[in-house]
Amino acid sequence: MYPLSKRLRALQARARRYVDAELIPWEVHAEMHEGEIPPEVRARHKALAKRLGLWNTALPVKHGGNGRSALDDVIAQEQLGRATNALGWVIPNTNPWMVEVASARQMRAWVKPTIQGARAGAYAITEEGAGSDVDAIQATVERRRGGYVLNGVKWHVTSANKADYFIFQGKLTGGRHKGEHVLVLVDKDTPGIRTVRSPAYTHNYASHHPILAFEDVVVPAANLVGREGGGMAWTYAWFREERLGIASRCCGAADRLIEEATAFAKGRVQFGQPIAENQAIQFMLADSMTELWAARLMTYQCAEAIERGADVKASHAQCSMVKLYASEMANRVADRAVQIFGGRGYMRENVAERFFRELRVDRIWEGTSEIQRLIIANGLYKRGLAPLVG
Repeated sequence: MYPLSKRLRALQARARRYVDAELIPWEVHAEMHEGEIPPEVRARHKALAKRLGLWNTALPVKHGGNGRSALDDVIAQEQLGRATNALGWVIPNTNPWMVEVASARQMRAWVKPTIQGARAGAYAITEEGAGSDVDAIQATVERRRGGYVLNGVKWHVTSANKADYFIFQGKLTGGRHKGEHVLVLVDKDTPGIRTVRSPAYTHNYASHHPILAFEDVVVPAANLVGREGGGMAWTYAWFREERLGIASRCCGAADRLIEEATAFAKGRVQFGQPIAENQAIQFMLADSMTELWAARLMTYQCAEAIERGADVKASHAQCSMVKLYASEMANRVADRAVQIFGGRGYMRENVAERFFRELRVDRIWEGTSEIQRLIIANGLYKRGLAPLVG
């Protein structure tokens, strides 16, 4: 067992009880209703999460968070990952970098209301020709008197249908930082923003991933996040947070799958004995548990290193390692769980079927597995083995 403090064990237990009692019972309903659950239920989930201290775990108290550590956030995210249909997304996850760089006006208008749950944002970064290669984006940000003009078409804008503002990433068209990246806050109702289409995806989430067009969208200069040319630094910070969060949720999903598959195997009788007695089933469960243990250790230790103030470039590579390993681990566990459940594992009402679909994207978004391998190898070449793995 990982040496967690009594406080962290208590947080883990609270989060687990919350997921088991509040989120999991609504999974099948959400699956059959395009990811949606009744609004009054979602409101109750939010209120209870706040009372339990699961709200913005790693943010400073003065900004509305719980002022805890990166490991606190990992512990909470892991338990939330045990629920399918993105029901765990009920808890906002404002990245700590935002409170560090946002201006006083931006804190009042966007960041603090988001932390409190009164507003919701969505990242508009990816484009048709620019996914993992973020520098390939074609979106532009033109400096004009008193503000900026945004142009570009963004793909896979996750949660755009639930958001009321966007964090738009584009390249400056002129000035000293021409060609460099910037992030700009833009309200959803700003003229010039339109939904091109909202594709259907493999999973059934209430949060959609539409394609949005930004056409001569004018925003004040005060909407610029940080400084001109600093956009990629904040995007990298966001990637580190998201990759660690994905790893955490993948551990939670694998935990749930192993428990559910084990319980089924013990009760499912074929040829006069529980299938749990079959060596083939035992091997699948043993491999799954071993891989989960390894992924959990990596994820927890990466969070602790961040909390200790580890070198940011080393952390960048380590976040890629945990995202790579945990996401691929969870996919293997889901595949085995479907096999253990047999025909039942192919039914949408079964947790293994839902996770089999849902976990697949974790090997793609926030950087594909292939991109993570490039980042890891690059870190090895530049810094050597010891700073990355000890």
